[in-house]
Amino acid sequence: MKPTILVSWLDMDRLDRMLDAVPAAQLAARDALLDELGRAALAEPWEMPPDVVTMNSRVRFSFDGAEEEVIMTLTYPKDMAGNPDQLSILTPVGTALLGLKVGDSISWERPDGAMFELSVRGIEYQPERDGQFHR
Repeated sequence: MKPTILVSWLDMDRLDRMLDAVPAAQLAARDALLDELGRAALAEPWEMPPDVVTMNSRVRFSFDGAEEEVIMTLTYPKDMAGNPDQLSILTPVGTALLGLKVGDSISWERPDGAMFELSVRGIEYQPERDGQFHR
């Protein structure tokens, strides 16, 4: 069972537009994100709880219950600049993170069919928390 996710209508709008332009080579990633967005509850951007992963959030998370944490910024593909701490929303981990809140875990399938569990440990930066709605 996947946890409930929350997405701002502004992120939803931007993601919908992005998904319209996904190249054929990324159709599986597009479909996974569409499935995830299909089960999302929507919120006003200015009412987004500060502990929810939104687009452009800098997130602390771990895999499979490990103590070691990873810190990455959830990014639109167009904003990927080759920075190693950026994570595209079209990756399995990026799609899995969107809309989760601190303390949530989710099981997700890797491209090779194996499963992983992802746990959100903290949010270092969330644009909505800082009043940044036009990013």
